[in-house]
Parts: sequence; C-alpha cells; structure tokens
Amino acid sequence: MARKSLRDMSGIANTIARSGGSAPETVRKTSAPALGALQGSLASIREIDPGLIDDWGPVDRLDEFTAVNDDDDSDSFDTLVASIRDGGQQVPILVRRSATAEGRYQAIYGRRRLKACRELGIKVRANVQDIDDATALLAKGLENAARRNLSFYEKARFAAAIQAAGHDAKTVRQVLNLSASGHSHLTKVTQNVPSRAGDLIGSAPKSGRPRWTELADLFAEKKITEKAALDLLSRLDTTLTSDQRLDALIREATKRGAKTTAGLQESVPVDGVVIKSSRSTLSLSVKKAGANAGFAAWLEQNLDEIIKKSYAEFTDVNPGDDT
Repeated sequence: MARKSLRDMSGIANTIARSGGSAPETVRKTSAPALGALQGSLASIREIDPGLIDDWGPVDRLDEFTAVNDDDDSDSFDTLVASIRDGGQQVPILVRRSATAEGRYQAIYGRRRLKACRELGIKVRANVQDIDDATALLAKGLENAARRNLSFYEKARFAAAIQAAGHDAKTVRQVLNLSASGHSHLTKVTQNVPSRAGDLIGSAPKSGRPRWTELADLFAEKKITEKAALDLLSRLDTTLTSDQRLDALIREATKRGAKTTAGLQESVPVDGVVIKSSRSTLSLSVKKAGANAGFAAWLEQNLDEIIKKSYAEFTDVNPGDDT
C-alpha cells in the first residue's frame, strides 16, 4: 500500500501541518479560514449522547489500551471526572459524522473527556467537523501539542500506529513535531520492545528516551526475551507505577544479561548490527526490519564478496608459513 504523504493533503490539513507543535493552550487568532473552521465555531459545537460516538484512528494515550493502573499524578482520569462533574466540560472534543452509520459520530480527539462523560452519564460537548482521515490525524497531533504532552513511550507507540495506518515518516514527524533523529529514537524503541511488554509497563510519564532506549537495547541484545519480560511484569506488585515497572524490568534484564553473556563481547557498529565475540566464535547479526531493512538486504547480497575481499586482504599481510 502506498504511503500517504502530507504532499497529498490540502485545505485544513496543510494549515495544521504548517502550524507545527507550538500551539498554546488558548486558540490563537488566525487569518487562515480552514484552521479557524477546525478550531470550531459556536454553531458547530453540540451536545451529543456519548453512546453515539465511536473511537477512530491510532490510539495516542497508552492508558486507553492497557489494563494497568493509572499512574498517580495530577492528570489522572479520576481527576478529570471530578473536574467535569464539578465544573462542567470546558473543552469540547472533536468528532466527525460517521460515513458508514447514519446518526453516529467518530471521535478524533478527546477520548478521555468522552469516557468521563460516559461515566458521569451526561452528554458530551463536541465540535462536529466534516474532515478526511489525513486532516483528522493532524488535528489529533495538534491537540496533543497544545495540551498535555504524551510521554516518550506514548509518543513512540502513536508514531508507530500512524505509520501502520499507511502514512509516511514525514507525516509522523509533522504530526508529532519531530526531527528525523527524534523519530529514529522512537522507532528504535517500538521495533525492539515488544508491544505486549509495553502494554504491561504503561506510559511511564517520568521516563524519557534514555530509559526506554536502555530497555530496547536489552531486548535487541537478547539479554531478556518477551516471554521472560511478560512473566516478570505479571508478577510485579500491582501498586507500582508504570515508571517503577519499567525500572524493575530493566534491573532484571541487566542482571540476566550479566549472567548469560559472561566471556562474551558485543559491539554495535551501526543501529541494528551486532557483532558478538567469544573465545571460540565470532558472529554477526543484522536486523532485517524497519529502517535497517534496506541495508540488511544489500548486505545479504554482497556479504560473500565482502568476506572474500577481506580474507584476501588479510592473507596479503599475513602470509602462511611456507616452511
């Protein structure tokens, strides 16, 4: 399937993309009518029965699809429910009309507010806009930039979900306001940390790139397997926060790696390539997925010649004993 690019988008989508990730909490005045329309007018805001609204698109918040406990912070779901119950829903969600079911809607962003209104048994205030998938995706990204930032791992999972939906890397970077290197860091985590393990860890809002990259390296170097990680995480104290679950898994994986790799040296000359050296063997492993797939395919075709050439160079400077 062809990747979808921002180059193919127009109207509201391009306006949102150009606005970047620096949008403040309050809506700025703009001369762009398309963006103004998406930000909503009083005429487009309605009160809708939450039962008529379905989820749409890539999930951006990890706690919406994991079974672990919410972390105890000021942005907890219980805090949101209490706020809406006491002061009403101040910020509308964004929805569009369903193309397949008459009288139903799809939620573009605001899932947590929608869920809170469901629990309170009240109608949800929603900005109803007729927008396509590309525009809806960018609107979700803009909303995340303007409101609570996603955790590093939520952002990594959201980026992977956007690409899985058929969008290209450039779109991911613009939706999440990422540099190419920033996107690469996210991809490294989702390619190496099994999603089921990530589900059990949770969003880990206080853990940034270094900790998640450390865990990704431990999986990539086979110092812990998915099965071992799931077993450990399922046995952890349920009162631990997601950051504590992440720390516990890294500690265990580090200990296991120290036991299983005694006498073994490893190096990673480039991402996705691991060279292992022991007393008796030297081995090379190359990851054949993601950003590394092209290099792996090229290396597979040329490795014989590379080794033959290297061996010839070696024998030139290390001639055998003729006596």
